[in-house]
Amino acid sequence: GILGRRDVPAHMEAMAQHGISPIDLVVINLYPFEATLAKEGCTLAEAIENIDIGGPALVRSASKNYNDVAIVVNPADYDPVLKEMDAHNGGVTLETRQRLSRDAFAMTARYDSMIAGYLSGQMGEASQFPPGYQLGLQKIQDLRYGENPHQAAALYREAQPLKTDVVQAKQLQGKQLSFNNYIDMNAAWELALEFEASAAVVIKHTNPCGTASGKDQMEVFVKARETDPMSAFGGVLGFNRTVTAATAEEIVKNFVEVIIAPDYEPAALALFAKKKNVRVMQMPALEDHTKKSRMDIKRIGGGLLIQDADELTLDPNQLKVVTKIQPDETLLEELKFAWKVAKHVKSNAIVYARGQETVGIGAGQMSRVDSTRLALQKANKEVKGCVMASDAFFPFRDSIDAAAERGIRAIIQPGGSIRDEEVIQAADEHKIAMVFTGIRHFKH
Repeated sequence: GILGRRDVPAHMEAMAQHGISPIDLVVINLYPFEATLAKEGCTLAEAIENIDIGGPALVRSASKNYNDVAIVVNPADYDPVLKEMDAHNGGVTLETRQRLSRDAFAMTARYDSMIAGYLSGQMGEASQFPPGYQLGLQKIQDLRYGENPHQAAALYREAQPLKTDVVQAKQLQGKQLSFNNYIDMNAAWELALEFEASAAVVIKHTNPCGTASGKDQMEVFVKARETDPMSAFGGVLGFNRTVTAATAEEIVKNFVEVIIAPDYEPAALALFAKKKNVRVMQMPALEDHTKKSRMDIKRIGGGLLIQDADELTLDPNQLKVVTKIQPDETLLEELKFAWKVAKHVKSNAIVYARGQETVGIGAGQMSRVDSTRLALQKANKEVKGCVMASDAFFPFRDSIDAAAERGIRAIIQPGGSIRDEEVIQAADEHKIAMVFTGIRHFKH
């Protein structure tokens, strides 16, 4: 009755012979596999029990025969389909049946991809990069436009995003988020989560233009903003603590695009309400922000590059001091702060910091020495006595010499260059402490 084609006499004759009536409308809700996975403590047995078998077969059968059958799998389509049936004597137009068929096939594809993804996760590292890779994305909304006004764009949600993933953010006020807002907001949030103490992040075009961490949130934000106040104008702000009224008073002094934080004091929201265009985003409570998405995906022409997300944290016990000058504990804390920020700066990345605040950031230059000089140029404060972080090794001593001219005290970098000895010698000549991490953080 579902697959029988009305325009094929043999089909109609066989149906009549066996007493099978044609079915014009199929409405199905599959077992709640996705909702089951979302439950706290979901077991493998519970997940398997909620894998629908017959339902997808019915959906696919009805979808295949859209010429004669309307398939409805989304409750949001109930009212529109009923209204269309009322307007067409109980029928549904071919155009609508085609759309419903497309949506149904997309739904079963996503359903199967969720199952495959879940089972791959249960298999552990052996299936980290399986022969096939399913994303199982669901459209959330159309965006005004993409990276540029001539580009169309939309937001899609993964099947099982983590609670700390930006796609979970709730908009409390402001204009619709743009494609670029989402990218910058994600960058701000991920950097803010690097810190245990209260942190403030200012992002522009996905690069940090200021970051600070400490006890007083308002003071921390001011320090982050003052790293590069010109670039901070129109930026995206990230916080890892509830935004206070005192911080909000500082924020509203300048134009910002987006603010993202776990929560906001009522008085802070009242201040933001006076700036109606500012997009205020709230993230779910930070239960465990150490659990992050496992995979990082980048598109190339005709394919996808899939890798582990860069979630490796610095192990203080693995730090190796390679110079005659030994950094004390205070200096090591400054170096670790600068290193966390450098991880989130586009390569080649150089970060100057003092205490727990950035002083100058050099991002995205094709040579490391140019990033070194750019960070010095961008510094809004005196850099003498600052520490320096580099996301990758120094291929030559020129960056060390340039930093030494401005009084840099200590440097943290991965090491691993064939000219490490030359670079270490330069640091010793300038009486600069240098620490190797053994970890590279390229970001493209």
